[in-house]
Amino acid sequence: MEHVNIKIFAVDSSNVRFADAIPVFHRWIQSRDLPELLIDVADYSHVPAGPGVVLVGLEANYALDNAHNRPGLLYVRKATDGAPASESLRRSYDSALAASRRLEAEPEFQGKLKFNPDELEITLNDRLLYPNTEEGWKSVEPALTAFLDGLYGAGVYDLQRSTDPRERLSVLVGRTSRSARGLQAPSAPHQA
Repeated sequence: MEHVNIKIFAVDSSNVRFADAIPVFHRWIQSRDLPELLIDVADYSHVPAGPGVVLVGLEANYALDNAHNRPGLLYVRKATDGAPASESLRRSYDSALAASRRLEAEPEFQGKLKFNPDELEITLNDRLLYPNTEEGWKSVEPALTAFLDGLYGAGVYDLQRSTDPRERLSVLVGRTSRSARGLQAPSAPHQA
């Protein structure tokens, strides 16, 4: 599956300064601990409800993202990894989860930033391959269901999909035991 974005939402980020991710991401480039080739850091922390701070890589980007005023760790895979679709989704999720745990442990964010792996957004960032139509949804639903069933268990998560064809194909997902407080739908259309 190509162009997969996975965002793991932060729990409470009121004490977080997005710009603090800049030196962290520069250290990640220098340490070469992540599997992707990392190239640069882009600071968009000044943009309200925007992309935050982006760690740009060749195969994938990572970001401390604040799109729609919903802070989280965003993993953006740029190309296919050659795996079957549900496995490809799992690999992207695992990369996002590992980066979120690593970011939580960084000195700049210890005790200030916590991510909830039970609440995420999956976006397929290619309108040609994955149009946000009923037909587009039917083409990816089996892979998404297999991935989510494997991650959380069958029937123990809520899934909300925007049907606005102007938006990218995306779903908000929350584990049922956590979703009693409700998932918030994005307040603005996704940007491509």
